Amino acid sequence: MKKFVLFLLMSMSLVAVQAQEKIAVTAADYSNNEVEMADLMRSEGKIYVLVGVIVMIFIGLLAYVIQTDRRVSKLEKVGQTK
Repeated sequence: MKKFVLFLLMSMSLVAVQAQEKIAVTAADYSNNEVEMADLMRSEGKIYVLVGVIVMIFIGLLAYVIQTDRRVSKLEKVGQTK
């Protein structure tokens, strides 16, 4: 337990040190409307692959959750009949 508390305190101190090293925000940052990475990916057509992969992951997770819910419902029905 003491090791965990010590680790937690050390982690918090490192976060506090890192928080002090902030980058100043200038007026030019507020007028910047470009997202370089997205523009590059869109120009090369890779953004659609990325969006497709993300959609497939979400569909897979949704299917898994629905399947698990159905299995749990079946187990609940079996448990109620006994």
